[in-house]
Amino acid sequence: MSLIEARNLTKIFESGGFIRRKRIIAVENVSFSIPVEKPLILTLAGESGSGKTTTARMILGFLKPTSGTVLYKGKDIWHMDRGEWMIFRKDVQAVFQDPYGSFNPLRKVDRILTVPIRKFHLASSKEEERELIARALETVGLRTDEVLGKYPHELSGGMRQRVMLARAFLLRPKLIVADEPISMIDASLRANILNIMLDLKKSWNTSFLYITHDLSTARYVSDKIMIMYLGNVVEAGSIDDVVLKPLHPYVRLLVESIPKPDPDRRWKDTIELPHTELGARAIEMRGCKFYDRCPDRMEICLKERPKLKEVEGRLVACHLYS
Repeated sequence: MSLIEARNLTKIFESGGFIRRKRIIAVENVSFSIPVEKPLILTLAGESGSGKTTTARMILGFLKPTSGTVLYKGKDIWHMDRGEWMIFRKDVQAVFQDPYGSFNPLRKVDRILTVPIRKFHLASSKEEERELIARALETVGLRTDEVLGKYPHELSGGMRQRVMLARAFLLRPKLIVADEPISMIDASLRANILNIMLDLKKSWNTSFLYITHDLSTARYVSDKIMIMYLGNVVEAGSIDDVVLKPLHPYVRLLVESIPKPDPDRRWKDTIELPHTELGARAIEMRGCKFYDRCPDRMEICLKERPKLKEVEGRLVACHLYS
């Protein structure tokens, strides 16, 4: 049994009036699973607009899929009774991109930590509540005197993000969905957050669904990775296989665009893509959505949408491997 499983998730947004109605396929037939037995960090990666965050919001139950299902320990989350939903909400927590927007600026930081304790009845007294908070803060490298009694603006961005990790950790979740948790934090503090994720995985058997556009940080923390493009998974497998030996043309371009921190290895190559921009045609076309930008495109790519198939130990959606 999987801890969490996505089966053919599709989300279509519609806008406009009856006559000029528009359909945007944000996510299309995305499937993956995270096992119960062994914790892991699974990364969803891709550029902006690839469907990563929409997929995460469906996993969390914030968005209902147009089609497909999300299963928690084999149970469809949209068919859970109240008791099952409360267990799911406790076991699957979220840490979002913006460490500022997660706080009420008029409330002290204490509140964001006490609310989940009281909502899920985790403590029987004020003393036990304080002990739980102190332990959670210590787990993410903070002291109570640094945080409690202060307003959000009195904490740095890194401290606020660690408080959010502590809040999630209070509930001892089985899964944390971390949506770009370090993108708005100073570069000097990013490694701290990533190391906390690794520590929680190792010490508390917590799995992560890590959402990012940064393949460098993905390789640092991940066990497996799925690369998305315009709502579709184009390549998935172990982090080293995908990042070190990418097969899909889009993934190769992503990896080649990562700067090398070596002054003796200057970037001599030029990555050139066709001038055609992303648009409705790419999203609605029958064939490969990457066709207009692909350096290896073929006639079949325009006519037929490639399906994920196993190639060299990972899944790839590309006609190059037919």
